[in-house]
Amino acid sequence: MTEPGRGRARRNRMNRYKKCLALAAAPLVVACGAGKADSGAMTVPAPVTGVEWRVDSVTADGTTHSAPASASPRLRIDADGGAAGDLGCNRFSARATVHGDRITFGALRTTKMACAPDRMSFERVLARALDGRTLTGVTGDGTLTLTSGHGERVHLSRHAPE
Repeated sequence: MTEPGRGRARRNRMNRYKKCLALAAAPLVVACGAGKADSGAMTVPAPVTGVEWRVDSVTADGTTHSAPASASPRLRIDADGGAAGDLGCNRFSARATVHGDRITFGALRTTKMACAPDRMSFERVLARALDGRTLTGVTGDGTLTLTSGHGERVHLSRHAPE
């Protein structure tokens, strides 16, 4: 017959062993998951931080909203956990974390300028897509697509320095 505490101690050792195995396997899963998909796209974490991204369009409620020609919507996510950019009219900043292919934005802090109606309309759609959301990122040849769990998509491309 075993002592009551010995069975519990053995279960605890087995649980620690299983956790160690899971932690050891995690980098392999991440490394294998970061390869090329059938579409030729690569899932994040291809360089997403430290890149100036131009927002090309936002798809929400089944409608694609292209960035107005008069606007310069941009997004930059820094490795230190900050994000900043331009929504099309107003500047914004937010906390942002990148974990695997997930990018989580905190509440957006924005300036409060008024602009032309097309820029303000685009800005509202883009702000709703980012504000407090966790999005899945997929990178391609100089592009980044952020997709929410509700199907909104933010289409970005590397911004070329002027």
